[in-house]
Amino acid sequence: MTLFQIARKNIRKNFTNYFLYFSSMIFSIVIYFTFVSMKYDKTIQSASESSTKISAAFNAASVVLMIFVAIFIWYSNSFFTRKRKKEIGLYSLLGVRKKQIGRMLFYENFIMGIMALIIGIFLGSLLSKFFVSILMKVMGYDVIANYAIAPDAVINTLIVFTIITIITSFYGYRLIYRFKLIELFQADKEGEKEPKSSFITAMLAVLFIGIGYWLALQNILESEAWRKIGILVTPLVIIVTVILGTYLLFSTVTIYLLKISRNNKKKFWKGINIISTSQLLYRMKGNAHTLTIIAILSATTLTAVGASYSLYYNNKSNAELANPNSIMFINNDNQITNKVKELVSKVENHDITYHKVIPTLQMRVDTTSLNSKMGPEEAIYTMISNSSFNEMAELQKREDHLSLEKNDAAVLDSGYYEGLSPEYVGSSIPLNGVSQTDEIMLKKLLKYNVLNVRTANITVVISDELFTQLEKETTSINMETYGLSGGENGKMLSKDIQSILPEEAGFSSFYNDYAQGMEAAGLIIFIGAFLGLVFLAATGSIIYFKQLTEANSDKERYVILHKIGVNKKEIRKSISKQVFFIFVLPLLVGIAHCVIALTALSRLLQTNLVVPVLICIGIYVLIYIIYYFLTVRTYYKIVTK
Repeated sequence: MTLFQIARKNIRKNFTNYFLYFSSMIFSIVIYFTFVSMKYDKTIQSASESSTKISAAFNAASVVLMIFVAIFIWYSNSFFTRKRKKEIGLYSLLGVRKKQIGRMLFYENFIMGIMALIIGIFLGSLLSKFFVSILMKVMGYDVIANYAIAPDAVINTLIVFTIITIITSFYGYRLIYRFKLIELFQADKEGEKEPKSSFITAMLAVLFIGIGYWLALQNILESEAWRKIGILVTPLVIIVTVILGTYLLFSTVTIYLLKISRNNKKKFWKGINIISTSQLLYRMKGNAHTLTIIAILSATTLTAVGASYSLYYNNKSNAELANPNSIMFINNDNQITNKVKELVSKVENHDITYHKVIPTLQMRVDTTSLNSKMGPEEAIYTMISNSSFNEMAELQKREDHLSLEKNDAAVLDSGYYEGLSPEYVGSSIPLNGVSQTDEIMLKKLLKYNVLNVRTANITVVISDELFTQLEKETTSINMETYGLSGGENGKMLSKDIQSILPEEAGFSSFYNDYAQGMEAAGLIIFIGAFLGLVFLAATGSIIYFKQLTEANSDKERYVILHKIGVNKKEIRKSISKQVFFIFVLPLLVGIAHCVIALTALSRLLQTNLVVPVLICIGIYVLIYIIYYFLTVRTYYKIVTK
């Protein structure tokens, strides 16, 4: 029998032992192939007007995914080989030469890699249509995806995973050369010495995380620390300090707390707490590396998914903020305006809630008195009268009502950004080219506009008296505004109106911004959710693999406990506590990192992310809990079998 045949027989006879590693390889290939297939999908390319941007987004995300699945397979392979060290040591003890053992391990891994590749591509091709349909849906397209296998995706996947399989196979080949025989037989004992705890190192962990959090929560525009360290370097400092602090937290602080718990003799000697506490304490040093990876992956997943879902969640409100009127344009030609009126009146499934013509003045003003940090020194503002504002505010169901007198004015700036936008309130601005009025005083700021941003500029509301006076000295421009019900479905109407209006009309519609936002945010949320799901599955699998490896090592201890009278209920309780500790620690730390990152992002974007982030954390925790119960169940079965 050749070594290749022995390898095949080993896999067939011991498939139960190989299953976890084999399934993790299939999972990685299915995910990667499905993702790459969408990049080449004809349905996406033909439906979207910005298919090049989608392709670029998929290219960038597929690189991240490729690196991640490579690490995940490597990690799974490490658990798998550790589990087999005793078996390999036994081959060597029986006189099998190292070269033959190495070649047999190489063949085994290579055969499993090729089998996983075939099954993974087959399953991925079945799932790709499902995921294309979801992507089309979240991007706002009503398109039915066709079933097709992209040859480019198959070639791409074959190349990537053949390379990964060859590398991991060589890793397996080298295993017998990297360890002494005694080390192979004592693989289960690794990391089982009582670790030392240091108060100074524990304080360092808290200090590193504290520094990272403090820098992240600083106001970027005003922070002296960000200015001194540098805008580009500070995020790197935050990442490094938080990762380092997290590692020290798991490798020292948790050990410190477990030792304090052990000193509570009443609790320590209760039931079989002595077993679960001691096992956690002795293995925490070895688990610190894994727990750090899981905490950072959890934080990255939650932050990426939370941020991308927030964009999707706030798309409609952002489109409404930029377009308070369903349709708006400048009336330069009465004949065309009448055609638009006729088009709007004929459209079905839309009720006209209002149609108003707003007289406006376009005034070039000197803005140096506003102390703007980024804006130009001169800008064109759109002026409307107090009565026009009140009328539009009432139609748009806003609560504000203005009563301006003489040269008093109010600013409507829907894109106002604290710290960057001009300091409007209390400032005065001169009106260039007006003979009788020198300047107006800005008394109030409203962080919205009653006119669409793409048609009008930053709007200044002035008293009726002053507007009438200025109207005599400058040319007024009439702006047509429509309010329609069901603005999300205005695709055809927007397209028809846009086709007859000249570019100078400055046409804007709620639908156009809403559809563009849906396409961009839909793509981001899909990629974010897809990668998040992969990261979540991987973090759960890493803990699962780790715990099952420990379960095999602990089996003999639990058998002895059972023989001396410990019943199965107590054993299950002990396992539940032990596994809970391993699951909950990185989850809590990951959520804490995520909350800080999204709080910083929320301040930067000046938007509220609480609801979408809570939804993401809730879903994440729910899936995590499923992994916990699955791990406890399998662990219990292993040690009591």
